[in-house]
Amino acid sequence: MRECVRVLGNFAKRGETGRARTEYVDQLVSDIASYYGYNDFLAEKLFSLFPVAEAIEFFEANEVPRPVTIRTNTLRTRRRDLAQALINRGVNLEPIGKWTNVGLQVFESSVPIGATPEYLAGHYMLQAASSFLPVIALSPQPNERVLDMASAPGGKTTHMAALMQNTGIIFANDATKARTKSLTANVHRLGCKNVIVCSYDGREFPKVIGGFDRVLLDAPCSGTGVISKDASVKVNKSDRDFALLSHLQKQLILCAIDSVSPTSATGGYVVYSTCSVTVDENEAVVDYALKKRPHVKLVDTGLEFGVPGFTKFRGKQFHESVKLTRRFYPHVHNMDGFYVAKFKVGKPSKAKGEKEEERELKGIEMDEGEQEEITFDPEEDQPYLHEAKRQRMKAKGLRPPPRNRAAPSTATRTVTAAA
Repeated sequence: MRECVRVLGNFAKRGETGRARTEYVDQLVSDIASYYGYNDFLAEKLFSLFPVAEAIEFFEANEVPRPVTIRTNTLRTRRRDLAQALINRGVNLEPIGKWTNVGLQVFESSVPIGATPEYLAGHYMLQAASSFLPVIALSPQPNERVLDMASAPGGKTTHMAALMQNTGIIFANDATKARTKSLTANVHRLGCKNVIVCSYDGREFPKVIGGFDRVLLDAPCSGTGVISKDASVKVNKSDRDFALLSHLQKQLILCAIDSVSPTSATGGYVVYSTCSVTVDENEAVVDYALKKRPHVKLVDTGLEFGVPGFTKFRGKQFHESVKLTRRFYPHVHNMDGFYVAKFKVGKPSKAKGEKEEERELKGIEMDEGEQEEITFDPEEDQPYLHEAKRQRMKAKGLRPPPRNRAAPSTATRTVTAAA
């Protein structure tokens, strides 16, 4: 592998005569798959994301466990007080970095970090540093209505509750009902009083409930960013898996956007995140959302570090604003591979031609160049309004007024054609 990397680093000078660059690349990918235990498909897919030397760093970083990190629950304590209490118990720790004021990195501990009195009292949450990122990007404000579409086991939900100071309301949803048990337990343990736990397929929103100020969608993904935690990803992912996941993610992101109120006074934001590094699950999904929902735009995530998202990849061109999204890598940031994108949702405008399509569906044809102006006579509409009122009262179990004897006549329309 080292020889292939050396040659590919300066192929013009070091390449053997008669051997193409692709031969060296194929050999290197095959060696990576064999040495690190990946199937050929995934090894090639991940290798294509990086320059040659960096690709080796990425695969090597996936063999090393990420640091143990905890998030201070500011509803119960302060980070300084928590750090001192844990140090007194024999825990060696320090703040994660300047980008978070609630995170602590644990180096070693003489007590089980998930069973200390402070943990049981809800003073902190065992949580990967990367999962702080989408909540920081979303930046929920006090008294807002927020939806966490895929919330179990509750790290991000409880983080949002702390930022909102237990005000407003958070709908913590997870499609798998069994997972809501751990979610509910963490919500209670950390003292979050503004959380409602529910279990719906994320694609059912906003039919279930909408009009949120902010929505967080930490989407189901392939897990290519957390291989150090789950080595099975190396061999159990195929092209079909990525196609199915990408399709689901595209459905979910549109539902997340539609669940946000564009008239929100303080919000109107959606954050999309995955613990994957592949383009099909990240930039391709974000670009799809921008095309399908023209009234949304990407905005800065507010994260001070991270690698900008791809605007082009292997012949695919994405919207220029996709560079505002952020990628995080294990070999660069010493945290799980992660992706974060932030949308601002505006008011949807009627697409050109929508009126004509609507009329066609109703069987009304329009001549070319025809402009229509429709006016209604209130008296002629009265029978319809009366009948609608009767139907509403019947639906509520009330006794409706008697039906008008005169049969409702067809409402007339005055159509004025453009000269």
